[in-house]
Amino acid sequence: MGKFSQLIQDVIRLCAKYLPMYLSGMKNTVLLALIGTVLGCIIGFICGVLNAIPYDTNAPLGRRVLIRTLRAVIRGYVEVFRGTPMVLQAVFIYYALPYFTDGAARFSSVWAASILVVSINTGAYMTESVRGGIISVDPGQVEGAMAIGLTHIQAMMYVILPQAVRNILPQIGNNYIINLKDTSVMFMISFTDFFAVHRGVVGATYSYFPSAVIEMIGYLTMTLISSFLLRKVEQRMEGSSSFELVVSDPLTLTSGVYRHPVSEELFKERSRDYKGKD
Repeated sequence: MGKFSQLIQDVIRLCAKYLPMYLSGMKNTVLLALIGTVLGCIIGFICGVLNAIPYDTNAPLGRRVLIRTLRAVIRGYVEVFRGTPMVLQAVFIYYALPYFTDGAARFSSVWAASILVVSINTGAYMTESVRGGIISVDPGQVEGAMAIGLTHIQAMMYVILPQAVRNILPQIGNNYIINLKDTSVMFMISFTDFFAVHRGVVGATYSYFPSAVIEMIGYLTMTLISSFLLRKVEQRMEGSSSFELVVSDPLTLTSGVYRHPVSEELFKERSRDYKGKD
């Protein structure tokens, strides 16, 4: 109990002195994760849709070459950014520009570099998620959309993507929560996130474990709140679990599903010649 009491005292002492710094770091972490996830989703949707363009062997040569080139570029982008750690991506992106230009060009803001790193990293994962969401939609719906005269782009916008978004919504939330934690590597390019504040406090006080406890509680709080809000969004998109279909054409009524327009009673499954008791 003595060690535990001492730990609590050290945590309280650090919070009393450095709480504004911890809160500022948490704010930067949430903003970076949120902006990076939104931009990454946009990148992922664009790449996922382009990657889902059907390849027709009977199409003109130029179209076939363009589709194959797009798929090769997108595949290379996905494999590179999914196959390397974000910390190395941050180092390469932030330091490559001044390195190859002998210092003539560099990022003017560490925020811009950090957002770029998180966005393109998230976009690589979202590309495959979007492709999987598009594939999960019944192909018959695409054929039906084409049959009523919709183009491929129109079918993608009005039929496929609305369903794909619902299917990949959990993955979007998962990527956001991952980004909340993975932004901790941005200290490598001097971004002041929650983890960078922890490193600064440890350097000033040498209280590594008490500060780590504050970090653990802070990250857990951010992820739990985010998970709760994301579940609410998913439930909202699912709609009501109990509903009744309403139609005006009596020819489309299905027994046992719709209510009588006058008596508001459910239609029964029986023929008109039935003479028995209810």
